[in-house]
Amino acid sequence: MNNPPLPLVLLSGTLCNARLWQPILARLNQSAVICPRLTADTSAEQASQRLLDQLPPRFLLAGFSLGAIVALQMVADAPGRIAGLALLSVNPLAVPPESAPARREAVSVARQQGLTRWLSASLWPKYVAPSRVDDQALHALICRMAEESGLDTLATQTEIAITRRDNREALASLACPIIIINGMQDPLCTPHHHQLVAESAPQARCVTLASAGHFTLLEAPDEVAPPLRQWIKECSDAQE
Repeated sequence: MNNPPLPLVLLSGTLCNARLWQPILARLNQSAVICPRLTADTSAEQASQRLLDQLPPRFLLAGFSLGAIVALQMVADAPGRIAGLALLSVNPLAVPPESAPARREAVSVARQQGLTRWLSASLWPKYVAPSRVDDQALHALICRMAEESGLDTLATQTEIAITRRDNREALASLACPIIIINGMQDPLCTPHHHQLVAESAPQARCVTLASAGHFTLLEAPDEVAPPLRQWIKECSDAQE
């Protein structure tokens, strides 16, 4: 008798919500999916403990950007709970303390300007590949997620980002399928950052999308879905 599929837990990035994953889920045909919100926690450690208290005993874990930071903390905290790990657009490094004031100031500027205006001016050009900068539909979707998330969420998620630890050493002994996906044209979580993760997880499969920027899931869902589908199959096979 086959075991029921393990739930797939999806952790979104800063100012993102479940809309981020919809194009991929439409291509994966995955039945058991959990998409927790990262809206109130002020550290990766706090988010990790809250999620581990709420989630089933075993699960597949996929994190994008800020969600990947929290996913790495969960790997450090409870590696035996994780049956598969997918990291998308990840920067595993701790943030230098001297950069924290500027990041907190950015939250203040966003409060003054409004999320859409602030995001459009400061982040949008870094979010997507140059060929997608004029993609109004993609811009509107990302701004919609930001507005739905809200300014208070930006403040708490900024604290997660600037207080995170470097948890790469926890990857080396993680005994489950691992996949790392990045966009070649991502200036935020660069190919170098992904190489650092890959060096800490020699068992991982690495996929680089030549035409994508930071938002791989929305820019190139047709390219992201097949390796994720294969990763899910490998995770399922490992449970049998």
